[in-house]
Amino acid sequence: MLSGLQLSLRIGPVPVAAPREVADALISAKVIDGSGAAQSGFEMVFELPIRSPLRTLFLLTGGGGGLPMMRVVLIVTMNGVSRSIIDGVVTNVETQPGEGGVSRLVVKGKDLSALMDVIEIPGLPFPAQPPSARVLLILAKYAVLGVIPMVIPSLADIPPLPMQQIPAQRGSDYAYVKELAEKAGYVFYLEPGPSPGTSKAYWGPEIRVGEPQPALTTGMDAQTNVEELSFNFDKEKKKVPIVFFQESVSKAPIGLPIPDVSPLNPPLGLVPPLPPKLHKMKDTAHMSAPEALMAGLAFAGQNSDSVFGKGKLDVAKYGRLLKSRQLVGVRGAGLPFNGLYYVKSVTHEIERGSYKQSFSLARNALISTVPTVPT
Repeated sequence: MLSGLQLSLRIGPVPVAAPREVADALISAKVIDGSGAAQSGFEMVFELPIRSPLRTLFLLTGGGGGLPMMRVVLIVTMNGVSRSIIDGVVTNVETQPGEGGVSRLVVKGKDLSALMDVIEIPGLPFPAQPPSARVLLILAKYAVLGVIPMVIPSLADIPPLPMQQIPAQRGSDYAYVKELAEKAGYVFYLEPGPSPGTSKAYWGPEIRVGEPQPALTTGMDAQTNVEELSFNFDKEKKKVPIVFFQESVSKAPIGLPIPDVSPLNPPLGLVPPLPPKLHKMKDTAHMSAPEALMAGLAFAGQNSDSVFGKGKLDVAKYGRLLKSRQLVGVRGAGLPFNGLYYVKSVTHEIERGSYKQSFSLARNALISTVPTVPT
């Protein structure tokens, strides 16, 4: 690895430091860390000599050979600070031909939410339990894996009366928790850490506040710290939902537009697309007021962005790891695109002597709401 950067690998049913033979055979690693729309994943490539035990080890544990799961933890140490970038399980193993009798072993996997997606439990009842309580009960089963739940109740987190309705699970634990998150306008994801072997299971609103990460700088000669950075303004991506309520006497539908800003999702840009596209949510007329409001907030949150960025950086030049699901500054991109952005996803691309990150950014409008960004 680069000077000041070190990659550590832990493997096993209970992850322990990988044997030297395994660590030396690792030639590259790729980790995809998103914002909750999909599971995070990883891919590792090993050199595979003819008599290497790696082939049997990973095929048996990752390929359903009847042995316990193969858990993988990748830890990056930079300037004396360690951080897990993935804590997951092996889901796929394949070999690729090579030269000189040395082939390659490609090991792929997902974060620990993959274990929540194995067994379907249809019809499991949750009497008199609001969505947040159901999520906590489901996540409690994975505490043995070091999963720490962080569940934030929604505005409509009301327990249903058993005489009227008894909620029942549909599909796997992961599918049901994701369904409950989408209905509340929330996100659900697993984030490795704070210590190796633990993960935070977050079920709550997408938070776009907090201290921004150091700015991504382009077009400023020696101060430039990104290799690529481009932006796209798509006014059709932004939609304002209109939910409908029934007036109790006349039963006439009343439309109410739902804004896409909140204390946890403040505007990061000053000039949104005008006029924004309107989306009539006519099916909300049959819902209760809290349910209709949550449906509108969920749609607004999922369709609030209109400015998108993507790029690539060298970690050594940036000076730290760029984290997804946090804010970051941008400068040198011109007045319409400078300012703060939400990091939607980060892809770690690690090889011997090289550590790069690809990333995607998003915000609601053009022209920054802040005059400067931290560097």
